[in-house]
Amino acid sequence: MKAMVLNRAGTPLVWTDLPDRQPGSGEIRVKVLACGVCRTDLHVLDGELPGPKYPIIPGHEIVGRIDAIGAGVEGLSLGERVGIPWLGHTCGICPYCVEHRENLCDHPIFTGYTRDGGFATATIADARFAFPLGEAGSDISLAPLLCAGLIGWRSLVIAGEGKRVGLYGFGAAAHIIAQVAKRQGRSVYGFTRPGDAATQAFARSLGAIWAGGSDEMPPEPLDAAIIFAAVGDLVPSALKAVRKGGRVVCAGIHMSDIPSFPYEILWEERQLVSVANLTRQDGIDFLHLAPEMGIVTSTTSYPLKQANEALADLRAGRFDGAAVLIP
Repeated sequence: MKAMVLNRAGTPLVWTDLPDRQPGSGEIRVKVLACGVCRTDLHVLDGELPGPKYPIIPGHEIVGRIDAIGAGVEGLSLGERVGIPWLGHTCGICPYCVEHRENLCDHPIFTGYTRDGGFATATIADARFAFPLGEAGSDISLAPLLCAGLIGWRSLVIAGEGKRVGLYGFGAAAHIIAQVAKRQGRSVYGFTRPGDAATQAFARSLGAIWAGGSDEMPPEPLDAAIIFAAVGDLVPSALKAVRKGGRVVCAGIHMSDIPSFPYEILWEERQLVSVANLTRQDGIDFLHLAPEMGIVTSTTSYPLKQANEALADLRAGRFDGAAVLIP
């Protein structure tokens, strides 16, 4: 197998030849067909997350076909197309797992962070955390659903049933969940980097009824706001934008420090909450609904060897939607 490997934080990924790997008990080997590039991959690359495994193969929005099955695996077959998400394994016995809150597991393993991921021609995965994808949709279009879509979905559910929803940071996750919110009959408000007219136009093309800079206030108070950008400064802005009793959801796994802000913008029962990872039920629910909703992902494809270029373009915001690597 071949892979783009991160040997230590802050260095470029290195094209590497590796021995073919065999799945162990309860595992599958997947021939990677496409792997999305996520902002969390940048956090792994930059060493912003604690306790990484080095060397590591990043990538956790994996679409591929099973080409080897370990002992004890049931319900999956050779040649089947599956998706591999960020949450790659949970212990099953900690209080959170027992309470069906496996996204908060005390002993998790994460794809592309503490377990090798999909910036490769093949990967090994826990079969319990592989989602059958069927044959509808292209590999490239499905890849962003495995994290941007799943985290966006969990964030929207946690945001509540409010009709006016603001999305801060209009990248991969927002461009998917804006389509979901619109199909649910909600009004979407898109917030971008100040002065980014192109991304604001992109947001409007996906159904946002208003789009502006993150330094602007929406034309009416929001019922909820979801912050996808890893920018702590956006928290006070979003709190100011939501109505009394409104909710602000921080959707990223990492965020820069939140600045101090006056209590009055939190008062009147506004809520500030975070989203951590996902559950397998999130995946089942969202991937079942996605085809019915007709979600169209906007993607820019790169050959696997150009993973460093894709990551740089993501960091600089050089494309709309999501980047996807093709082995």
